[in-house]
Amino acid sequence: MVLRRICLPLLFSFLLNLSPVVARGADPVRLIFDTDIGNDVDDVLALGMIHSLQSRGACQLLAVTISKDSELAGPFVDAINTFYHRGTTPIGVVRPGKTPEPGKFLPMAAEMEKGQFRYPHKLLSSKDAPEAVNLMRKLLAAESDNSVSIAQVGFSTNLARLLDTKPDASSPLNGRELVAKKVKLLSVMAGAFKTIDGNPHYCEYNVVQDIENCRKLAEEWPTAVVWSGFEIGIAVPYPGESIVKDYNYVVDHPVAESYRRYEAPPHNRPTWDLTSVLYAVHPDRGYFDLSPPGKILVEADGFTKFIPEAEGKHRYLILTEQQLPRVLESLVQLSSQPPSK
Repeated sequence: MVLRRICLPLLFSFLLNLSPVVARGADPVRLIFDTDIGNDVDDVLALGMIHSLQSRGACQLLAVTISKDSELAGPFVDAINTFYHRGTTPIGVVRPGKTPEPGKFLPMAAEMEKGQFRYPHKLLSSKDAPEAVNLMRKLLAAESDNSVSIAQVGFSTNLARLLDTKPDASSPLNGRELVAKKVKLLSVMAGAFKTIDGNPHYCEYNVVQDIENCRKLAEEWPTAVVWSGFEIGIAVPYPGESIVKDYNYVVDHPVAESYRRYEAPPHNRPTWDLTSVLYAVHPDRGYFDLSPPGKILVEADGFTKFIPEAEGKHRYLILTEQQLPRVLESLVQLSSQPPSK
């Protein structure tokens, strides 16, 4: 990877002036990113976005936990983290899980050039990474009470299993108790809460792939849950022009290459996972409105039904026409921001 000749101080100053400003003295959001990375490219954009948010002081990425059971998913995440100079970020992997196929861009993690990985990383296989639920227990136990936000942008496998865990060396609390004590917000990309392409009963992919565990999450998760439905991501398509123009500060960029490999440009890909991350880190910045409180019911076919309840812990995101340009600008600027050293 060869940096082109650019004035980095001026570039970062420009980007920071465009970006949301982090309040002075505000504590970074303690974030766990749970992803099925490899099934769609929005996960990759979302992970790049998290690294930019951390560079801006808005969040601290505690770990990436993976709900896709592919041997290349862990190494790929390690390659992305390493690109952003955070190769020590913990990675946990589901065992066993769904969708083991490598997909269109995970093989990038295995590609060599002159005897070295094209995108450097140390994790050689997902089987060499810690099991995701055990890692989450260890991390949560070490955090302050009511301090951790989780962005789940894949299947509910890991988080549902976390609820069923028993006391162990990490914590004397069971899973549900540990979550209730340590987690303040769960931001989930799952479900659909509007008619999609004329279909009022749309069953969204992340739910359908693991209906049982998504239902368990909806019924038993003890903290506030905000759902970003399928309709939000399709309302904010990531502009393919950004992939062409905004990532050229290096010759090889893993985010841009993943986007191109997933689907040959030009195309504008929905930003499903990015919206959940944006809300998880900046829930109070007015990027989205929220539904009234209620409860999400996951039906047998994977349809997510919202039932209003005054004391309900669930809400879903609402995006207005006025909010859309600001959300899109933020997602593009954050996803394409160069790594900070």
